[in-house]
Amino acid sequence: MGGEGSMMAAIKSLQNNRSLLAKRKDKSALSGSYANIKLKAFPKATPGQLEAIKAQLKIENKKALVKNIIGFIVVCLIILVAIHYLF
Repeated sequence: MGGEGSMMAAIKSLQNNRSLLAKRKDKSALSGSYANIKLKAFPKATPGQLEAIKAQLKIENKKALVKNIIGFIVVCLIILVAIHYLF
């Protein structure tokens, strides 16, 4: 009969996954304290910087939209020309 090899591979895979889960249940691997960890301080953005970022993102979004529209029109034209020549 066919399929014994694939079923054996599935059984082995399940056994390997179960053995990995058993190792993960060891709580000492996940224990630890974060009491002495210093978090990185990130600088705050000024309202002027935020406005500049917003303006830049608007410009980039408009450029991406124009590229998408031009690409869509080109693809539609290619499809229309192909259909015209086929019929």
